[in-house]
Amino acid sequence: MKIYNSLIIIILGLTLFSCGSNQEKKKKYFSILTENNQTIFKLGETLKATIKNKEGITIDSVTYILNNKTTPSTVDYSFEEKIDDEKLGRNTLKAQVFYDGNVDTITKKITFLNNKSPKLYSYKIIAEFPHDKQAFTQGLEFSGDTIYESTGKKGKSSLRKVNYKTGEVLTKIEVSKEYFAEGITILNNQIFQLTWLAKEGFIYDLSTMKKTGSFAYNKSKEGWGLCNDGEHIYKSDGTEKIWILDAKTLAEKDYIEVTTNKGVKSKFNELEWIDGKIYANTWQKDGIAIINPKNGALEAVINLSGLRKKVSQHQDLDVLNGIAYKKDTKQLFVTGKNWDKLFEIEVVK
Repeated sequence: MKIYNSLIIIILGLTLFSCGSNQEKKKKYFSILTENNQTIFKLGETLKATIKNKEGITIDSVTYILNNKTTPSTVDYSFEEKIDDEKLGRNTLKAQVFYDGNVDTITKKITFLNNKSPKLYSYKIIAEFPHDKQAFTQGLEFSGDTIYESTGKKGKSSLRKVNYKTGEVLTKIEVSKEYFAEGITILNNQIFQLTWLAKEGFIYDLSTMKKTGSFAYNKSKEGWGLCNDGEHIYKSDGTEKIWILDAKTLAEKDYIEVTTNKGVKSKFNELEWIDGKIYANTWQKDGIAIINPKNGALEAVINLSGLRKKVSQHQDLDVLNGIAYKKDTKQLFVTGKNWDKLFEIEVVK
């Protein structure tokens, strides 16, 4: 019996080895070669690539794919594209090589950057208003003449309706203590509120502030900031990505990556949509980034250093966070976590 069992084990082992050999990864005969092995390109530059044919195999045709745009290759199987309206950040150039009834799909990682350094703006204080210094501000947005505010920390998170001129909290909705609330945005008479790590957001009726539903995150890592352009919702998650959400389903449909002329940037927090651009607090930075929502280019930075010194100094005082734009009067307001003031500012270019 022992001999019989041993034979079975040997036969099974040989069978498994044979299966494993058959499942070996298909050999790749081709790779993508860029001119001068360049992998980082700036707007206005031209991406040139060709196929490296390691075995000298006869190629029938090649198709290149960049940002879901398919381009047949030239006669010599090369690719050429000027970088102009592409999304910035990390991208993948894909090539499908057809040969002898087969097709190999190969890829190469490339990065597109802006070709201009961000402009640097300053600010001027127009007015100061009271703000609850117990509010750990995560989201700030106007609807009419009223500010809606989301505050964070577990056990202290809330959604508030505030008279911005007096600082009076008109309505306060407590968020369940297991959640750390984050950014908000208002669209179609609804308030959308993020939570930080729970991968879940909440939906409220704007007029009653009653919670009407929730939504799950998909590929985004965390919940940081929200804004909208009237049709789509934009969501930051602490990475270099700003996600573009379907306004009805809250599904993450696409994303942009925020870049300068030097690299890909991250840690964008509270968001606000202002005149066709995304204004974003950068966590732990005393400034606001102005981002092009079409390609992710970080076009300018508003330097707000010194503003934090103008509020009451106390042990719970935290970073600049909170941008609200009153569209009808074109007024811009900012505050911070546990700040006792809300500032109306004018951007000085």
